[in-house]
Amino acid sequence: MSAENPSIVRVLPFAGFEKELDYRVSPHLAGTVRVGALVRVPLRNRSVAGVVVAITGTSGMAPGRLKLVTELVQEEPVLTAELVSLALWMRDYYAASAESVLETMIPAPVRRGMKSKRETYLEAADSVSEADLQALRSRAPKQAALYAFVAQQSRPREKSLVLKRVGAGTSSCRALVARGWLREEFRQFDREAYRDDLSSGETVSQAAPELNPEQADATGAMLASLEKRRFQVHLLQGVTGSGKTEVYIKVLREALARGGGAIFLVPEVALAPQTVGRLRARLEEESGVKTVVWHSHLSEGERFDAWNAVVTGAARLVVGARSAVFAPVPDLRMIVVDEEHEPAYKQEEVPRYHGRDVAVYRAWLNGALCVLGSATPSMESLRNAAEGKYAVNRLLKRVDDRRLPMIHVVDMCREIHSKRGALGLSRPMVDKLIDRFERKEQSILFINRRGFSSSVLCPECGHVHECEHCSITLTYHRSDETVKCHLCGHERAAPRQCPSCGSGKIRWKGFGTQRVEEAVRSVLPKARIARMDTDAMGKKNRFREILSDFRRGRLDILVGTQMIAKGLDFPNVTLVGLVDADLSLHIPDFRANERTFQLLVQVSGRAGRGDRAGEVVVQTFTPHAGTIHYARREDFDGFIEEEMEARRSFQYPPFRHLIHHLFHGANPEKLAFYTEQWARLLETELAGEAEIRGPCPAPLEKVKDRYRYQVWYFTRNVSRLVPKIQALRREFPWPDDLVQVLDVDAVNLT
Repeated sequence: MSAENPSIVRVLPFAGFEKELDYRVSPHLAGTVRVGALVRVPLRNRSVAGVVVAITGTSGMAPGRLKLVTELVQEEPVLTAELVSLALWMRDYYAASAESVLETMIPAPVRRGMKSKRETYLEAADSVSEADLQALRSRAPKQAALYAFVAQQSRPREKSLVLKRVGAGTSSCRALVARGWLREEFRQFDREAYRDDLSSGETVSQAAPELNPEQADATGAMLASLEKRRFQVHLLQGVTGSGKTEVYIKVLREALARGGGAIFLVPEVALAPQTVGRLRARLEEESGVKTVVWHSHLSEGERFDAWNAVVTGAARLVVGARSAVFAPVPDLRMIVVDEEHEPAYKQEEVPRYHGRDVAVYRAWLNGALCVLGSATPSMESLRNAAEGKYAVNRLLKRVDDRRLPMIHVVDMCREIHSKRGALGLSRPMVDKLIDRFERKEQSILFINRRGFSSSVLCPECGHVHECEHCSITLTYHRSDETVKCHLCGHERAAPRQCPSCGSGKIRWKGFGTQRVEEAVRSVLPKARIARMDTDAMGKKNRFREILSDFRRGRLDILVGTQMIAKGLDFPNVTLVGLVDADLSLHIPDFRANERTFQLLVQVSGRAGRGDRAGEVVVQTFTPHAGTIHYARREDFDGFIEEEMEARRSFQYPPFRHLIHHLFHGANPEKLAFYTEQWARLLETELAGEAEIRGPCPAPLEKVKDRYRYQVWYFTRNVSRLVPKIQALRREFPWPDDLVQVLDVDAVNLT
């Protein structure tokens, strides 16, 4: 490459518009600008960052008219070539801007140009004569003193320390380097290769167990796919405690032994410490493969170090939550998506991607193996398996033939009528908690609702305290005597009398984690109890501290929300209680049955994972619901058969894709008018290509003082439908104050 024949690159700038622009590469950057590089380029009268998406060598404009790339922000490409292809696919499939996708893929400190810490070392050249040195002493004594000191050293020395010792400035050093008397060597600052928030955490040291026949068959099938070095998805369906993680580790070891890289996704940040501990114990200690953590709770320095360790090859295994799917792992051979059914893999902000589906597509781009693991696979994955797109491996037994926990269903209507139990805990639940405490065994209580009480009610006039800005009741938090909205964050002091009638007979209705914690303390005052929910996790790494204490036996009972519901492995837990199993069963969502079944099975699976048998107590007001009975009997096939037939009859996912179009604005009449006109337009323009339902008010009709309407599109071909919707959106005369959200393959419909 030369100034007379400059290379031409195509850059997607972070400038708020969807257009790729051509630039010339200046001579001083020759050979350094590659696909995936983060650069700065001139745009009108400003300088902006952008990503090189192609090296074209040609342009529609004459080379002399093209502007120059002015800076290479990071020495290494911030994205691999296949990640650039993935970004462009996500832009089209998820109806997102390329800029939003790229900003999601590239950590913020990397985009801002943070550099890895480097130290410069100085070494003297061997060819300086005494006469030349004497001449330098008379002309530039500081330079001569600097050279003489460096020449006396037996090895290269840190530049900063040398200059301080001699009392010389950087100008003296530059002059000697320019003359060839000194050589500079740049070394990466040594801080154990990288840092992360789990670097001082515990590892789970254990010998590799012998695989049972089911595990061996699954491992063998995946290794065969890995050997072929071409894309394949394996759905690993295994009951809780069946040893899915051991299968992952066996196959990961082989992928890494071949010199490749791997990504291991978990749905919750809370699961990362345990997973990292296992992988470091089994892979890092045995084979020296470095593991980095990648999730939203890292500091900026930790994020940069994780990224730098990956792009430089210091680490070849990345473990993290949803965004870890974008780690720029070179030569990617394998992706594991653990608990693939979890809604947490779906991002609720732009770009609204699904981590599981992106993982599958990225594996396809790399010709890699993708393993989706779950005790209760999603309907979408099961449908793909039924159509032959995914291979299926099943683990139907727990390791060492451990028994599945015994599940007891408690009818809370009867409990309330008989006035037994304590503050929402049934008598069977209380008895078993006391029994486990006396036997020095541990218990977990799950309720997927924060706070003390879910609503504040006046029994005199029936007034319910609602948020002034949202269509939701305020939740009472006893810890600070406030009522809070969990949608907009509005809070105020808890009322002492009814604002409607003035009555002082305020009642707290419903249960949250705080109230359950208080109830347990009332029946077991000597028990060591901890609560895990977003209210209690304000301190960084607090979740890791609590889980570590629980694993080491420093806690007796753990009360929490969904962050403790899956994936955690505590051998001394012999009792799991679901305080209100109906919370997810009656929400206005066609996935309600599926989510409830998955939740019941996953939470139940936390019990009896050690040598002692486990029990589960399920408290419910609908004990005869089919979903609860299927979960009680661990009848996965029976539930799936019934649920799949119901989905087929309505042509809900997985039989068609669902696109959820949400509109919100301050004026409800104006909002209703425009969404109605929009739906009519689509009925005409998209006839035969999509079924359109709506518009209608969203289940949460008002959030943060903005009213919400929704339209649903059901289609068999997202890639064909989305561009047409996007084109119509650009032409439609939307008012400035109406905001819309297009969510492809939507998971949250509220």
